[in-house]
Amino acid sequence: MASSAPTPETRWEPLAAQAVADLLASSPVRWWLSGGVALDRWLGAPIRERSNTDVSVVFGDLPQLVASLPAEYDAWAVRDDDDLVPFAEIQEGDEVQPVLVRDVEQDAWVLKVNVEDGAPRAWVYKRDPRLQLPWDRAVLDIDGIPTGAPEVQLVWKALRPRPEDDVDKDAVLLRLSDEARAWYERCILSIHPHSSWSIHVRSPFAPAKASWNRKRS
Repeated sequence: MASSAPTPETRWEPLAAQAVADLLASSPVRWWLSGGVALDRWLGAPIRERSNTDVSVVFGDLPQLVASLPAEYDAWAVRDDDDLVPFAEIQEGDEVQPVLVRDVEQDAWVLKVNVEDGAPRAWVYKRDPRLQLPWDRAVLDIDGIPTGAPEVQLVWKALRPRPEDDVDKDAVLLRLSDEARAWYERCILSIHPHSSWSIHVRSPFAPAKASWNRKRS
């Protein structure tokens, strides 16, 4: 067993998607793969190497998700952006984002749990509640594993995209359905208009024209 508390620098041994599903199989609440691993799952192949594995859960369901973890795992919360504490020490009103799950015997992080918003019938964008999607569009069932829709993951990445996020976007964007791509473009224009990713949506002279600006044959 690990003899000391973990730190943000504790090494990662990220779980594969099926291992995540096995780990959370007893959870009574909705969870879903998110971030880059969700994009990989949707594409059916890895876009690039991932340093961690993300899942998401709505805030109200977080305690039940953590309580369902097997005994050989523990959960630690990043409180108020920089204070890493055992999840059991979280108090009502604490800002928690994210929660890290550790394999205690290996003393390694294996999963990052992101806290998102939602209503009974719809996923709600945490950064702007005007943006909502029915759950069956926001979270897809891909071979039995709940997976965040790719257009939703791109909206999350669009606020301050890093070079590696550009790689993800380029691998996914042209594979989206017309409906999903149109939704993503509307979100970029209305929610993140200052994102560097908005350039190709706003400009009719951009190399990859927005879907609303392409001529129909």
